Amino acid sequence: MAERVIPLVDQRLTALRAPVPAQAVAPTGHVTDQLGRPLRDLRISVTDRCNFRCSYCMPKEVFDKDYTYLPHAALLSFEEITRLARLFLAHGVRKIRLTGGEPLLRKNIEILIGQLAGLRTLAGTPPEITLTTNGSLLARKARALREAGLQRVTVSLDGLDDAVFRGMNDVDFPVAEVLAGIEAAQAAGLAPVKVNMVVKRGTNEHEILPMARHFRGTGIVLRFIEYMDVGATNGWRMDEVLPSAEVRRLIASEFPLVPLDPTVEGETAERWAYADGAGEIGLVSSVTQAFCGDCNRARLSTEGKVYLCLFAGNGYDLRELLRGGASDEDIASAIGAIWQGRADRYSQLRGSLAADTGSGRRRVEMSYIGG
Repeated sequence: MAERVIPLVDQRLTALRAPVPAQAVAPTGHVTDQLGRPLRDLRISVTDRCNFRCSYCMPKEVFDKDYTYLPHAALLSFEEITRLARLFLAHGVRKIRLTGGEPLLRKNIEILIGQLAGLRTLAGTPPEITLTTNGSLLARKARALREAGLQRVTVSLDGLDDAVFRGMNDVDFPVAEVLAGIEAAQAAGLAPVKVNMVVKRGTNEHEILPMARHFRGTGIVLRFIEYMDVGATNGWRMDEVLPSAEVRRLIASEFPLVPLDPTVEGETAERWAYADGAGEIGLVSSVTQAFCGDCNRARLSTEGKVYLCLFAGNGYDLRELLRGGASDEDIASAIGAIWQGRADRYSQLRGSLAADTGSGRRRVEMSYIGG
């Protein structure tokens, strides 16, 4: 068994300053980075807590009963999150995704969703508001989330076999309750519901076809995600990655597939439709096919650091500006300058950076800024 790697640096305690540039970067609805990529998608982590202990995200060996979570005072308030989201929208963001940890653990999250739903872009259009969840609390919250203004939900589900699922979430949570949450989300109108399955070779690849059979024809979009080298706690190994091309061939052996065009610029999932019209699947080739070229996503941590890449080592501290009395104009200018300086493309450079874990370079934990 591979030795578990424990992180030596807690990214929550380190940050880069987010200076206000001498030359203002006024929000025009279109800011681009060093590679010409616009800012369109903002992912907001609302909590660093989760009630699951999935080995690829928050393994028990690290996130045990003695693990210290962020104190409530360190978290951005709903008003602070909404203020920052409004400034990101002014720079061109069109979609906001709420993540965690497990976002439904954040008390009164419906209030935040309502505040975000009231925002508008410079063109006067409302942002798309979505949320990613493990589904454990979704059955009881789906209706309230929809009424607050949430439009869509993505549920993480790594298998239908109860023993496999309980083993992967490592807290003995039953798959039936997640399936009930998915049904509740559909009934509430949080559609189209998407279901994300992380495929880990040697663990749950035998669940690929059962998952495809189960969700085919339901209107739910099932997406298969390659097991990723995110953070330093999950003991990632390349031999545990099942390439998306193999997933596609396996499904196509039973259900012929035809390719679909992307729905939006910068979409991470490659779309495939069932040839008989029974819906579609998505393939997120996070390891074998880099999609950095049109990545338009920024990530805001639960205590106000903005990260420019899922594999970044440090974030820029916007909370310092928020709580230091900076004006909207200054904070917007700092956000614009940060994005203009962005050149991140980790996945494209993965091969040359393979030895980084031994060189002192640390990547942020996925559980901290969301997937």
